[in-house]
Formats: sequence, structure tokens, C-alpha cells
Amino acid sequence: MFRNMANSLIKGEQMITSVQKAKEVRRVVDRLITLGKKDSMAAKRLAFDRTRDRDVVQKLFGELSSRYKARDGGYTRVLKLSDTRWGDAAEMALIELVDHPELKRKKAPKSLKTSASEEVATPDPLARFKKMFSSKKKTEKVEEKKAK
Repeated sequence: MFRNMANSLIKGEQMITSVQKAKEVRRVVDRLITLGKKDSMAAKRLAFDRTRDRDVVQKLFGELSSRYKARDGGYTRVLKLSDTRWGDAAEMALIELVDHPELKRKKAPKSLKTSASEEVATPDPLARFKKMFSSKKKTEKVEEKKAK
């Protein structure tokens, strides 16, 4: 579990989890970043053994090692959130890497064009309901009631 959480944190540079898990995964990630600052083949092999993800190892030894070159420790930050999880009322926290660049938090809108030359008409979100409520049988019944 900590391997997956550490991989997710290194890839995304922040994540939301429970406070207890955040405090434990902080230990794992800090040790991985410290290992990434040693630029040797043995350190890379050890990092791959602990993460089992080639992209994470490349990020550790490339981007993160240069970013945290002057820092001696404390690569992560745990911020407690005011919300509790609905299912088990666990205290939630945001864990993130310090000194990370501004993260893009909003999703990009889905484009309505499938290709450059082909345009797709905007779908009507209420089309299904209009179809359900505007059948001829129902309108005929309503008209009969009005006629009586």
C-alpha cells in the first residue's frame, strides 16, 4: 500500500488521504527522495526495487534530485483538512511535496470535435427525458381529458 501511495505522490506531487496514512507515507517518500539525490547505479536499482515503476525512478533521479539538491530533508508537507471521510469519519489530510510548481487542478473541458474536419453537434442533456415525457400516447390521453 505504501509503495502505491508513494508512487502516486511522486507522480502527482500531492494527494488526499487519511492523516495516519499521510504521516506514514511521508517517511517512505522522504527516504526515496534522499536515495534519488545519490546519483549511482546502485541507488537507482534500490529505488526501482522499492517502487517498481520506471517513471517514478526517472522522476526521482531527474527532476526531484535537482529540485531538492540543497535541501537536507523535509521534502513533504502534511496539511490537515477540515473534512472527515463520510464512510468511517477518518480525519483527512493533503500530503504534498514542498517547493512543487503550481499544479493544474481543474480538468480540461472535453472537446466536442472528434477530428479537425468533423464536428459533433452538442448533445442535448435533456433529450432522454423529453423523449420519455413527450410520447404521442400521453399527449393523446391529455387531450382526451381536456375534451371531456
